[in-house]
Amino acid sequence: MPLSHSPAATCQLLGPSRCTRLPTPCPRAGAAPAAEAALLPPPLRAESLPRHVAVVMDGNARWARARGLPSAAGHEAGRRALEETVRLSRAWGVRALTAFAFSHENWSRPKVEVEFLMGLFERVIHERVAELLREGIRLRVIGDSSRLPVSLQKTAREAEEATRNNSQLDLTLAISYSGRRDIVQACRSLAQKVHDKALRPEDIDESLFADELETSPAAELPYPDLLIRTSGELRLSNFLLWQSAYSELFFTDTLWPDFGEDDYLEALVSFQSRERRFGVRKL
Repeated sequence: MPLSHSPAATCQLLGPSRCTRLPTPCPRAGAAPAAEAALLPPPLRAESLPRHVAVVMDGNARWARARGLPSAAGHEAGRRALEETVRLSRAWGVRALTAFAFSHENWSRPKVEVEFLMGLFERVIHERVAELLREGIRLRVIGDSSRLPVSLQKTAREAEEATRNNSQLDLTLAISYSGRRDIVQACRSLAQKVHDKALRPEDIDESLFADELETSPAAELPYPDLLIRTSGELRLSNFLLWQSAYSELFFTDTLWPDFGEDDYLEALVSFQSRERRFGVRKL
């Protein structure tokens, strides 16, 4: 997906690697939002909220062009939109949020833009670790990490380790991610196990396959209930292809930097109005 309409940009968690030592993880950090239901704006209902929301954050560059600004300004605005979405997700009781920040295809974008985004991701992650610990948010980064700058890889690993015991919200950033590549690497992993005689082909089922996907560490909530895409584009753009088989889809014309509380509320209300059957006919 081209960065001009891309999910890129919105990570709020990254920062240059000139590392101060990151905090060590604290046990089950983050106070439970005891009054979740009271915080919900009408007409949201706590019992029918999606547990896992995924977002294709699209439209940063178009937002900037419309204002005569460089694309970097759009990506910074997209970062702020993600921060607000993270805040609302935790406050309203969404348990997992997965944000498409940079696709595998985005590497073909102009070098100066890619370098800016890598620096943005690193800076935001680095700067936000203390806040993630305070709010009880666990961070994971998925995607082809081998292509990321070494300093970004290190910053992401340290943040994942520092927040690993947090339990109020699972925040996953997909950076250099491809749904097709995720499926291919899972196939290769299973094929290697068969080759090593650690697994029989007839034992492979959907559960075993899912265990090999990059989202498998989020075992309790591996599949999004709701997938949101901004900017008016009506496609998945190679995001969570296996995982979103039964996700409810919500498309909005709003550009990602303008995506705020009213837009998120509209998406959640739409989700609550749907009947999820998972292929089963109800009599």
